[in-house]
Amino acid sequence: MNAPFTPPHRAPDSSIGRDTPDPATPSEERWGSDVIADTLRAMNIPYLALNPGASFRGLHDSLVNHLGNSAPEMLLCLHEEVAVAIAHGYAKASGKMMGVVLHSNVGLMHATMAVFNAWCDRAPVLMLGATGPWDAARRRPWIDWIHTTADQGALVRDYTKWDNQPGSVPAAVEAMLRAGQIAQTAPCGPVYVNLDAALQEQKMAAPLPAPDAARFAAPLAPPPRAADVARAAELLSQARHPLILCGRMSRDQADWNRRVALAEKLQAQVITDLKTGATFPTAHAQHVGPPGNFMSQAACAALRLADVVLLLDWVDPGGAFKQAGGIAPGTQVINASLDSHNHRGWSMDMGSLAPADVFMLCEPDAAVAALLPAVLARPPGAWPARAALAPAPDDDVVSIRAVADALAEHAPAEEVCLVRLPLGWNGAYRDFHHPLDYLGGDGGGGVGAGPGNVVGAALALRGSARMAVGIIGDGDFLMANTAVWTAAHYGLGLLLVVCNNHSFFNDELHQERVAKERSRPVENKWIGQRMSEPVIDIAQMAGSMGAEAIGPVTRAQDLRPAVARGLAAARAGKVCVIDARVAPGYDANMSGAPAPALHQR
Repeated sequence: MNAPFTPPHRAPDSSIGRDTPDPATPSEERWGSDVIADTLRAMNIPYLALNPGASFRGLHDSLVNHLGNSAPEMLLCLHEEVAVAIAHGYAKASGKMMGVVLHSNVGLMHATMAVFNAWCDRAPVLMLGATGPWDAARRRPWIDWIHTTADQGALVRDYTKWDNQPGSVPAAVEAMLRAGQIAQTAPCGPVYVNLDAALQEQKMAAPLPAPDAARFAAPLAPPPRAADVARAAELLSQARHPLILCGRMSRDQADWNRRVALAEKLQAQVITDLKTGATFPTAHAQHVGPPGNFMSQAACAALRLADVVLLLDWVDPGGAFKQAGGIAPGTQVINASLDSHNHRGWSMDMGSLAPADVFMLCEPDAAVAALLPAVLARPPGAWPARAALAPAPDDDVVSIRAVADALAEHAPAEEVCLVRLPLGWNGAYRDFHHPLDYLGGDGGGGVGAGPGNVVGAALALRGSARMAVGIIGDGDFLMANTAVWTAAHYGLGLLLVVCNNHSFFNDELHQERVAKERSRPVENKWIGQRMSEPVIDIAQMAGSMGAEAIGPVTRAQDLRPAVARGLAAARAGKVCVIDARVAPGYDANMSGAPAPALHQR
């Protein structure tokens, strides 16, 4: 069930043809880093996102002059956090793993936020680190000393699945194979292998053949126990008000179809959210409320009414129960997830502990496949029509709603893959009909992942029928805008709409709330939040990095032609960034938020 998903019509991975090296003079000499590069090729790693550094100069040379910068191909990034975010976005769109190379301790420290995002999002990323020579006698004065760290992997050990620092070239090959296997074994996640600079630059006395990587592939997760399937099917078949919560699910169309078939066979209502992407058709009569980062009022009501709840790797199920005000006494809970394999003491990303009367230790789509033939069918029921979205305001104000309406007018649903959405997005703005309609949040709830995630998704979708579109906040863009240069340099078509309110506005709401609780002036909420005086020209910034830049767009009547132009540029294989000067404020129905301010930075 955890096999990689290839988008429809996607061309095979091939060189994007931007940085082609001159041929190297043939030689029989081989170096440690040549073997490492051969291993990456054997593992079918298509790309390596990196910001260059001397600690992996040996590997860099091997990638260029030994492999010809092909399979894998290097993607130059201007910040390590962007490099990991690109690999994360690639995994979200394709289900496949690409690589990242990080320069010593300093590069790894730059990357840590993006590593945490990939960890929380259960995304496979192969990270190769490097360190100055571990043998102190081989270190250059000063620079190698400050770039050599004892137990470098400890920087990310609490939010990676595995790390290693091999002491020889054969050990490096084994470490990389093991890392790839662990990263892609469900629940997936990032891994880190730290390569000694001296090991990379070691001359090999004898050739070391590339491994048969297929013999070290990630195992498929086992199906659920027959007894668990039988008990869960019995509970669901007897339920009067069954409810399914779809969380981290695959992007495979066949898995999607089985989810729909199970819900229809049971006549169960279904809840999805915006943290984990499109997992069920939101326009379906059995889908409850608009998806959000928090559950809608309708979803909370359905959860309180349910007598059997099927959790399909839902993020923070205990938190969902608490948000709904609790579940009814006697409600039976079935939890299908492997996520408990990842839980540890440092990060609380496992969420609040939820009860489970049947715990199916398997991937959620494996549970769906097993339950579908085992449950009893019910006759179709009558479902209430969902509440209509309020009409758009008849004004000339640029808003997130106006962005959504412009996108709906100019882009068919099957053409767009929404990679990221801003906090102010109302889940009712756009229905999802396919696994690639929307890819979900950043995982860790930080700021700055959006641009890199969109670039990574565009890389994965290259040659497919889908174009990557990101609707992101100005703070998100400004923290990681150099991803635009990487996309432009490698000719990736994508559209970024920056909803620019010149503020870290969610935090203004937090300050307003605190001020009201303390009877202090709410008029001061903007201090330390607003990005003005001077106002940043996002379009000019994007244009300087090779993007087609549009804006600032300050009137709603100008937004629709701007979006049409941006989509046309993306279709033509260009990067386009629109600076949409949105009015501060959130839709009243935004994301089902339970409080005036989201509990997120």
